Amino acid sequence: MAQHITIRKADGTWSVRAGGAVLGESSNALELIEGSYPPVIYFPRADIAMAFLDTSEKSTHCPHKGDASYFSVVTKSTTLKDVVWSYETPSEAVSRIKDHLAFFTDGDVTVEQI
Repeated sequence: MAQHITIRKADGTWSVRAGGAVLGESSNALELIEGSYPPVIYFPRADIAMAFLDTSEKSTHCPHKGDASYFSVVTKSTTLKDVVWSYETPSEAVSRIKDHLAFFTDGDVTVEQI
């Protein structure tokens, strides 16, 4: 693993909400810490209501984690564009985040320990 990236099981149960909808809760979330960036919670896909997510055309590349795919959250009242990402085929060093989703927490999306 890249020396500046740490992945561990996140303590407790975590929830994610967007646009007034609860997208999921998990006691199997992972916490990824990369350098001086704030920790990011990665939720197992199995714990997220995937019906709220639409695949996006956006993608980005991280030299340590690989290529990220993005999703938009679609609720009754709004579409939040490109607020979810996933490493479909992460680099071997961070393979634990495969089949997990992370969320931009920008006021319309909240991730919190419950």
